[in-house]
Amino acid sequence: MKSSTLPAPAATGRPALEVEGLCVDLRTPSGTVRAVDGVGFSVRRGRTLALLGESGCGKSMTALSIVGLLDPMAEVTNGSVRVSGTDVLTLGEAGRRKLAGPVLSIVFQDALTALNPVQPVGRQLAEPFRIHRGLSRRRAAEEAVELMRRVGIPEPRLRARSYPHQFSGGMRQRLLIAMAVALDPDVLIADEPTTALDVTVQAQIMRLLRDLQTERDMALVLITHDLAVVAQRADDVVVMYAGNVVETGPVAEVFARPRHPYTKALLDSVPEHAVRGRPLPSVPGSPPELSAIPSGCVFQARCPMARDICVRERPRPVSAGAARTAACHFSEELDRA
Repeated sequence: MKSSTLPAPAATGRPALEVEGLCVDLRTPSGTVRAVDGVGFSVRRGRTLALLGESGCGKSMTALSIVGLLDPMAEVTNGSVRVSGTDVLTLGEAGRRKLAGPVLSIVFQDALTALNPVQPVGRQLAEPFRIHRGLSRRRAAEEAVELMRRVGIPEPRLRARSYPHQFSGGMRQRLLIAMAVALDPDVLIADEPTTALDVTVQAQIMRLLRDLQTERDMALVLITHDLAVVAQRADDVVVMYAGNVVETGPVAEVFARPRHPYTKALLDSVPEHAVRGRPLPSVPGSPPELSAIPSGCVFQARCPMARDICVRERPRPVSAGAARTAACHFSEELDRA
């Protein structure tokens, strides 16, 4: 029977979040497919880890698995997710609810749908303080106003009475971040937190996340396909393709010397490498359909280095240097190129 016990505090030196061998299956009209296949990574408090990859590679599915918000058509079939030392996949519904907010939290990319449209934002921000800390209505409202002030909402006491549609996209995203960090979680997952925002507002949101992370010593998992954001804001990176992890390591090292052809192709597609009068660089082809993932290397159809062994045998992640892994039969050859 699943336990509803709240996780114990993290042991000294233990990562705030540890994901091992995570597999997620998705039921479709044409059959069951594997959307996340053996994903693993860890992140410590105060560090930022980026999940990087094209749309559909399994980044958001991984995040939803961690926080227990998978669609009913999806199911975790293997692996473990330890937050503060406890495997949250073994928790029942009650345990998950106790976990959400004080230990583990998430910022979604669509603030307008994530916020309740028929409640003032101040009431929504006050709710976690009443549920988890037992504060009175008045005291919780004061905490909500202070939180709005901290994330840069002007005239917070007045705006606490406003509804989500009365805020700009950037301000709504600030409100979502405020809700996510209200109870000082150990781990914060930010799923494409700057989608659909202009460049200036994107920079403000990322700066806010960094400041809050520093203040509260949170572990931050940043889900994105923006290479510039990863380069500027993340300490470590996990590159995903077709539901698999293909490369991991410190951002500076991975970006300087990629050890997987997919990582190299992503980096080569940055517009600054473009030549006037020639097509913009891009990764040729498209990721495989989940129902047609090849048995060998998942990147073989788009890889310029693919050979017979890539068709026959799926490469396992192996050490590619200190704190680095790469799932490629020819990672050393790529490093010498």
